[in-house]
Amino acid sequence: MSVEPRFVDTNVLVYLFDTDSPDKQARAQELLREEKDRIVVSPQVLGEFYVTVTRKLAAPVSPDAAAQAVDALCRFQVQALDSQLVRSAVRRSRLTRLSYWDALIVETALKSGADVLLTEDLQGGQTIDGLRVVNPFRAR
Repeated sequence: MSVEPRFVDTNVLVYLFDTDSPDKQARAQELLREEKDRIVVSPQVLGEFYVTVTRKLAAPVSPDAAAQAVDALCRFQVQALDSQLVRSAVRRSRLTRLSYWDALIVETALKSGADVLLTEDLQGGQTIDGLRVVNPFRAR
Protein backbone atom coordinates (compact mmCIF):
# COMPACT_ATOMS: atom_id res chain seq x y z
CA MET A 1 0.00 0.00 0.00
CA SER A 2 1.38 3.41 -0.95
CA VAL A 3 1.17 6.40 1.34
CA GLU A 4 -0.76 9.48 0.34
CA PRO A 5 1.30 12.57 -0.41
CA ARG A 6 1.14 15.65 1.82
CA PHE A 7 1.33 18.98 0.03
CA VAL A 8 3.32 21.53 2.04
CA ASP A 9 2.59 25.23 1.65
CA THR A 10 5.24 27.95 1.78
CA ASN A 11 4.54 29.10 5.34
CA VAL A 12 5.46 25.70 6.79
CA LEU A 13 8.84 25.78 5.07
CA VAL A 14 9.54 29.40 6.04
CA TYR A 15 9.23 28.48 9.72
CA LEU A 16 12.31 26.27 9.29
CA PHE A 17 14.27 29.54 9.22
CA ASP A 18 12.11 31.81 11.37
CA THR A 19 14.03 32.17 14.61
CA ASP A 20 11.35 34.53 15.96
CA SER A 21 8.93 31.58 16.16
CA PRO A 22 10.90 28.80 17.89
CA ASP A 23 7.86 26.60 18.62
CA LYS A 24 6.72 26.73 15.01
CA GLN A 25 10.31 26.27 13.85
CA ALA A 26 10.60 23.08 15.92
CA ARG A 27 7.23 21.83 14.63
CA ALA A 28 8.21 22.50 11.01
CA GLN A 29 11.46 20.59 11.51
CA GLU A 30 9.59 17.70 13.14
CA LEU A 31 7.02 17.64 10.34
CA LEU A 32 9.60 17.49 7.59
CA ARG A 33 11.44 14.72 9.42
CA GLU A 34 8.25 12.68 10.02
CA GLU A 35 6.73 13.19 6.58
CA LYS A 36 9.88 13.32 4.43
CA ASP A 37 8.78 10.48 2.15
CA ARG A 38 5.35 12.00 1.56
CA ILE A 39 6.07 15.69 1.01
CA VAL A 40 5.10 17.42 -2.21
CA VAL A 41 5.86 21.05 -3.04
CA SER A 42 5.53 23.16 -6.19
CA PRO A 43 7.65 25.71 -8.04
CA GLN A 44 5.32 28.38 -6.61
CA VAL A 45 6.07 27.21 -3.05
CA LEU A 46 9.81 27.09 -3.71
CA GLY A 47 9.84 30.60 -5.20
CA GLU A 48 7.71 32.08 -2.43
CA PHE A 49 9.97 30.38 0.12
CA TYR A 50 13.11 31.96 -1.37
CA VAL A 51 11.60 35.45 -1.48
CA THR A 52 10.16 35.22 2.03
CA VAL A 53 13.27 33.94 3.81
CA THR A 54 15.57 36.42 2.07
CA ARG A 55 13.34 39.51 2.33
CA LYS A 56 10.53 39.19 4.84
CA LEU A 57 11.95 37.58 7.98
CA ALA A 58 13.14 39.77 10.85
CA ALA A 59 16.47 37.97 10.50
CA PRO A 60 16.68 37.31 6.74
CA VAL A 61 18.61 34.38 5.35
CA SER A 62 21.43 35.15 2.93
CA PRO A 63 20.61 34.55 -0.73
CA ASP A 64 23.30 31.84 -0.86
CA ALA A 65 21.88 29.99 2.15
CA ALA A 66 18.35 30.35 0.77
CA ALA A 67 19.48 28.96 -2.59
CA GLN A 68 21.02 25.96 -0.80
CA ALA A 69 17.75 25.48 1.09
CA VAL A 70 15.80 25.54 -2.18
CA ASP A 71 18.18 22.92 -3.59
CA ALA A 72 17.54 20.75 -0.53
CA LEU A 73 13.76 21.23 -0.79
CA CYS A 74 13.90 20.13 -4.43
CA ARG A 75 14.67 16.65 -3.12
CA PHE A 76 11.00 16.37 -2.26
CA GLN A 77 8.51 15.61 -4.99
CA VAL A 78 7.91 18.82 -6.97
CA GLN A 79 4.56 18.97 -8.74
CA ALA A 80 5.02 20.83 -12.00
CA LEU A 81 2.88 23.81 -12.89
CA ASP A 82 1.29 24.00 -16.31
CA SER A 83 -1.25 26.10 -18.13
CA GLN A 84 -4.12 23.82 -17.13
CA LEU A 85 -3.30 24.28 -13.44
CA VAL A 86 -3.22 28.05 -13.90
CA ARG A 87 -6.59 27.97 -15.64
CA SER A 88 -8.03 25.74 -12.92
CA ALA A 89 -6.75 28.13 -10.27
CA VAL A 90 -8.28 31.09 -12.07
CA ARG A 91 -11.60 29.25 -12.23
CA ARG A 92 -11.47 28.25 -8.55
CA SER A 93 -10.55 31.79 -7.52
CA ARG A 94 -13.45 33.23 -9.49
CA LEU A 95 -15.93 30.74 -8.00
CA THR A 96 -14.75 30.85 -4.37
CA ARG A 97 -13.31 33.31 -1.89
CA LEU A 98 -9.78 32.02 -2.41
CA SER A 99 -7.12 34.34 -3.74
CA TYR A 100 -5.58 33.23 -7.01
CA TRP A 101 -2.37 32.20 -5.20
CA ASP A 102 -4.23 30.07 -2.64
CA ALA A 103 -6.34 28.57 -5.43
CA LEU A 104 -3.15 27.64 -7.28
CA ILE A 105 -1.84 25.91 -4.14
CA VAL A 106 -5.11 23.96 -3.83
CA GLU A 107 -5.17 22.99 -7.51
CA THR A 108 -1.53 21.91 -7.43
CA ALA A 109 -2.07 19.86 -4.28
CA LEU A 110 -5.07 18.16 -5.87
CA LYS A 111 -3.12 17.42 -9.06
CA SER A 112 -0.31 15.87 -7.01
CA GLY A 113 -2.75 13.40 -5.48
CA ALA A 114 -2.22 14.76 -1.97
CA ASP A 115 -4.84 13.92 0.63
CA VAL A 116 -3.66 16.68 2.99
CA LEU A 117 -2.61 20.30 2.48
CA LEU A 118 -0.39 21.49 5.33
CA THR A 119 -0.81 25.24 5.64
CA GLU A 120 -1.47 28.07 8.02
CA ASP A 121 -3.12 30.17 5.33
CA LEU A 122 -6.45 28.38 4.90
CA GLN A 123 -9.08 27.32 7.40
CA GLY A 124 -7.83 24.15 9.07
CA GLY A 125 -10.30 21.29 9.11
CA GLN A 126 -12.03 22.17 5.87
CA THR A 127 -12.06 19.78 2.95
CA ILE A 128 -11.77 21.02 -0.62
CA ASP A 129 -12.67 18.43 -3.26
CA GLY A 130 -11.33 15.66 -1.01
CA LEU A 131 -8.22 17.59 0.05
CA ARG A 132 -8.11 18.05 3.82
CA VAL A 133 -6.61 21.33 5.02
CA VAL A 134 -4.49 20.91 8.16
CA ASN A 135 -2.79 23.65 10.15
CA PRO A 136 0.23 21.78 11.55
CA PHE A 137 0.85 24.48 14.16
CA ARG A 138 -2.46 24.13 15.98
CA ALA A 139 -2.38 22.23 19.24
CA ARG A 140 -2.48 18.52 18.55
